This record gives sequence, structure tokens and C-alpha cells, in this order.
Amino acid sequence: MPTKKILTPVEPGFTYHIYNRGNNYQNVFFSDEDYQLFLNKFKFYLGNYCSLFAFALLPNHFHFLLRSNENNTVSQFSKQYLKFILSYTNKINYRMKRNGSLFLARFRRIKIEDEDYQRRLLYYIHHNPVKHGITENFKTYKFNSYQIFLSDKPTGLARNEALSWYGDLKGFAEYHDYFHEEDIIRKLTFEDD
Repeated sequence: MPTKKILTPVEPGFTYHIYNRGNNYQNVFFSDEDYQLFLNKFKFYLGNYCSLFAFALLPNHFHFLLRSNENNTVSQFSKQYLKFILSYTNKINYRMKRNGSLFLARFRRIKIEDEDYQRRLLYYIHHNPVKHGITENFKTYKFNSYQIFLSDKPTGLARNEALSWYGDLKGFAEYHDYFHEEDIIRKLTFEDD
């Protein structure tokens, strides 16, 4: 039976944790270039339809924290999301000489309506590569948005708004340092299979 995490509509003006994984837990990224291709496709297909606050790309799944633009229709984000995933999948399928879907058919989404949960979720997304044993230090992981927050380079990430959730950059960094405690992290499980 379908769950709320795949049936909840992505409504205009609301913030969501969007995530999905490869079919049968198989990889969806096969080289460093694939991670960049995925982000480029995201920007092309969804950049005008949402504000992106954070991301983490892991070999077999991904996480986004984003807000659907207020001027979208209820179905517009999901239609653009489908174009994004199909475009990436087609590119990978062509290169790898494979066919069929790369990701689960329906992406998971959790509507975020609590500010504390939103702050914890952003941290959780950054920490996700450690949780899954991909790296020992999420702060140096190449395929999450943590380093973008520390940079002063222009970005498509809604960095300033996300930093304001913690007061400023110092508060953001302190929050990420504090929650590095493993006992606290165990209480922040948001995913399901």
C-alpha cells in the first residue's frame, strides 16, 4: 500500500525533504562526473521551480531539502522532477548500455513544517554520507552542500536563507559541530526503505 511519503503532493510555497534511491539499492552514480551531471540536470529542470537549501548525493541514493516556488501549480514541481530524473537516467543508460529505470518509481517526500526539524534535517542531510559509511568526515565529502555554506563563491543554493535558520555562519558551523555526537545522530533517522 502506498505510504504518505510517496503520496503527499509537493505544494507550492512549502519545504520538503525529497529523497530517492536506486532500484534494489543499486548505485545511481558511477563516477565523479555523474554526481556533477545530476546536479546540472537538477539545476536545468528544477532550478526555476524551487529553492534548494541542502543536498547529499551518495552512490545509491540522494537527499534534497528544498522549497517549491509559490507560483508553481500543485503538479508542476512533480512534472519537472520527472523530467529531471528521466533526463539523468537516459544519459546514464546510454553510457552504461543499460535500460530501464534507475531509481524507484516514486520519490519520497516529507513536508517540513517545524523550524527545529528543518535545522536538524539540513544537518542530517550533510551527515548522511557518514551514516552510510561513505566517509568519516561529512565536512570534506565532495558531494554534499556543506562546503558551499562555508564558501563565499556565488551559488544556486539558497545559502543565506538556510544560514539564517542558525543565526549566521558561525551558528551553522557550531550546530554541525555539536550534532556530530553519534548518540544524538541516532535520534535523527528520517529515512525508510
